[in-house]
Amino acid sequence: TAGILIPDLCVLAHLERLEAQVNKSHKKSEELQSAQAEESALETKIHQLRHIRDKLRAEVKQRQARANASSANVEPDQTVEISEQDVLERKQENMKAILQAYHFTGLSGKVTSRGVCVCISTAFEGNLLDSYFVDLVIQKPLQIHHHSIPVFIPLEKIAAKYLQTDIQHFLFSLCEYLNAYSGRKYQADQLQSDFAALLTGPLQRNPLCNLLSFTYKVDLGDRSFPFCARLLYKDLTRTLPTDVTVTYQGMEALSTAWEKHRASHETLFCTVPLHRVFASFSREGEKLDLSLS
Repeated sequence: TAGILIPDLCVLAHLERLEAQVNKSHKKSEELQSAQAEESALETKIHQLRHIRDKLRAEVKQRQARANASSANVEPDQTVEISEQDVLERKQENMKAILQAYHFTGLSGKVTSRGVCVCISTAFEGNLLDSYFVDLVIQKPLQIHHHSIPVFIPLEKIAAKYLQTDIQHFLFSLCEYLNAYSGRKYQADQLQSDFAALLTGPLQRNPLCNLLSFTYKVDLGDRSFPFCARLLYKDLTRTLPTDVTVTYQGMEALSTAWEKHRASHETLFCTVPLHRVFASFSREGEKLDLSLS
């Protein structure tokens, strides 16, 4: 009887292992389908926002074209009589038209006694973040009276390039820098708040959040694989790093499989927001510990 039961038990144990592998495979398949659905939804949203942006840009160009046509229809002798005040009033009206057309893109403002105060609201992945203001004096030349732009955003450089010649481009460029900064800061903040259990020390970052460094450890069974990551954002208008370096910190050499694992982490950090990378690590069941690099 014992000789019959032992093979039966072995078959049952093997069957249980196969069932566990099938369940694990089904779970990974469901996670992949979920990720693909999320990616498809984000792509659809991006296309919709781009369509809105293009439509708004066309509307502003039409308004400016009508304003230019109106100026062209003025008689030569009347043109001489156009005062500097008239020019400034037209600039103010043009500014109001831009703000009205781009209200849903994060730009808003109100007319002041000196000119207009522009509010720039930033967002990342659908999350509303910080808002900043620029108080413009409509005079010749245009001047920035007050602002709340962080000192590390190149406001003076942007103003010198666009403020006097293309106010619309000035605001768009400023929005790009502020949204990218807010997006980078949001990712780092999310890493520290949502994945606090994975952190063993503070994440190293500079005020502009364009240089991040940290070490993390992947545990597999009784073995640990420590890595050090350095993320550099050379383009200050981007929310993803331009340069990523992930190095192995262990004493022994990495196997071919783990070298591929390290390289895949570099790719993830380059293409996926930081907090979402660690969320994917958690879903895969990898246990990560972070400390200062």
